[in-house]
Amino acid sequence: MMSPQSLTSLPTWQSLESRATTMDLPDNHLKHLLTDPDRLRHFSIDAAGLFYDFSRQRINREIFNLLMALAQQRQIKAKFKEMTRGAHLNLTEDRAVLHTATRKFAPGPVMDQGEDVMPDIVRIRDDIRKFADGVHSGQIRAEKGSMFKDIVVIGIGGSYLGTEFVSTALSGLADKGISLHFLSNVDIDNFGNIASRILPETTLWVIISKSYTTTETNANANQAYEYLKQHNLDPRKHVITVTSKGSPGDDLSNPMLATFHMFDYIGGRFSVTSAVGGVPLSLYLGYDRFERFLKGAEEMDIHAETAPESENIPLIAALISVWNNNFLNYPACGLIPYSSPLSKLAPHIQQLSMESNGKSVTTGGQPVGVDCGNIVFGEPGTNAQHSFFQLAHQGRAFPIDFIGVQKPHYTKFPATYKGVTNHQELWANLIAQPQALALGSQHQNPARSFPGNRPSSTIVISELSPENIGRLLAFYEAKTVFEAFVWDINPFDQFGVELGKVMATDIRKQMAEKNKNPGYQFDVPDPIQRYYLETLF
Repeated sequence: MMSPQSLTSLPTWQSLESRATTMDLPDNHLKHLLTDPDRLRHFSIDAAGLFYDFSRQRINREIFNLLMALAQQRQIKAKFKEMTRGAHLNLTEDRAVLHTATRKFAPGPVMDQGEDVMPDIVRIRDDIRKFADGVHSGQIRAEKGSMFKDIVVIGIGGSYLGTEFVSTALSGLADKGISLHFLSNVDIDNFGNIASRILPETTLWVIISKSYTTTETNANANQAYEYLKQHNLDPRKHVITVTSKGSPGDDLSNPMLATFHMFDYIGGRFSVTSAVGGVPLSLYLGYDRFERFLKGAEEMDIHAETAPESENIPLIAALISVWNNNFLNYPACGLIPYSSPLSKLAPHIQQLSMESNGKSVTTGGQPVGVDCGNIVFGEPGTNAQHSFFQLAHQGRAFPIDFIGVQKPHYTKFPATYKGVTNHQELWANLIAQPQALALGSQHQNPARSFPGNRPSSTIVISELSPENIGRLLAFYEAKTVFEAFVWDINPFDQFGVELGKVMATDIRKQMAEKNKNPGYQFDVPDPIQRYYLETLF
């Protein structure tokens, strides 16, 4: 596809810039826009298992129509379809982007360079199911004959964040007698904390690394091997790997208990529906629930690809994000789920969004000309209200995604306070906060005044089911990709994480030399770095 016209030169983009100025006029304050009795009907969509309410965003019908025109001019739906069909949209690494194929159950091939990827994906799903069933039935046991009771996932970034989000969200369904732990940080206190809570004889370690060259993951894997040996256990009976075919973690001369393959066409932050998430989630929840999760994600993928622009939930959310970022100049976005099990959503979306879209050049290597990506952060409500909502209401404004769950997982605690249950109290706050941010309130004491006009969207799912968590995951994945397609950036590489790691390699060599030779004097020209090394040693 030809490189698109410069974004800021588009007449539609320039019209949006003009409309952004008018939105600052007093008559366009949200407290006035919300007086329209049909606003919710015009600015909400109920589809693909999600209710998406964007009525409290700072837009009107004219702006919405311009955003739809921008989507069509940038051909973002066509690019999404190309992505799902195997086009090499990861241009810098010449790779397809096929995370959607990992949750595809509809018949038909998905081609990458003339080969159908689906047989391998189906085979790996079947391997995961068989292994998980074997562990749960006791057919696959630890070296000394015990059932596995703890799973430790060793991996960093995309090798664990999505899995941690999903496992926490669905923890109420974890009935396999297995606890799940995440060893991500190379900090020895992360390892020590987990080691203090597990029994070595009943623990299965899952090492997740595409290349098997990630320093932090390999350091933690080494700690796990030493830990097992200290307890006279054979790592080959307690370790499984998820890695690329032929990597050091897929060494036929040193086989583990099991190995599951991952592929170049699936990026880490998009990998939770692959073996990366499939292995630990199937062990923790059971394979059937993992498959239900996949089917929910597939439903959202189909919606993102086929729904018209004006009815497409992740596409609209992406355009509103671009509007807030580039036209209304909000640099950050809050994710506030009013559901404790969704507490790990924000950390996952932080990586998904900020690693994908924290870019400054187009796919053609030219400066984008606008700021891409935004700062994502969050905390569950109502905790967030007692943490950073002072800033949200009276300080620097930032858009918020509020997320509500109609039915909690635990329904057997009916106690009431002030006439309502805890879940009703939670929803009272969820209903109130977006409106308070939008309307504001004037007071004769300026310190008690609230300016309002602070935008938000509300997303509602019916319950914490595997299908709904899959839909929510795929919604944010598609939203992230659609944003990138508007900006014409590559959301599938992550060279920005490399520079600091390269510098760490040089420092590591200095440390290793000091460990070998205590009399060694650090050969570091930078006095600040030398200070820290000398202080440490």
